Amino acid sequence: MEVLEHYNVYPRLVKEIIVGPPRLTRYEKARIIGVRALQLAYGAPPLVPPEVVGSTDPVVIAKYEVENGILPISILRYTSSGVRQSIPLSLLIKVTKEVLGRID
Repeated sequence: MEVLEHYNVYPRLVKEIIVGPPRLTRYEKARIIGVRALQLAYGAPPLVPPEVVGSTDPVVIAKYEVENGILPISILRYTSSGVRQSIPLSLLIKVTKEVLGRID
């Protein structure tokens, strides 16, 4: 079934996202994981204990934090016409999980 057809099932959540696709893109995910892993490598405290993740690798911890919506950040999306929107990461993760059933 086409992924876009599933967005009609969650109109309340998708209606809040007016700029860009109503999900976390793989490029946004990669950027967030990379930046967060760098922070962890330079000594930033993880938001979850490494025992919960099962690893002390910064990339694994960062991926866990992103996929579970733990990071308190927002994605700033904008169009060439000047429309901008700040979307909380937790909302994008929720929509992505409900629509796709996974985080790519």
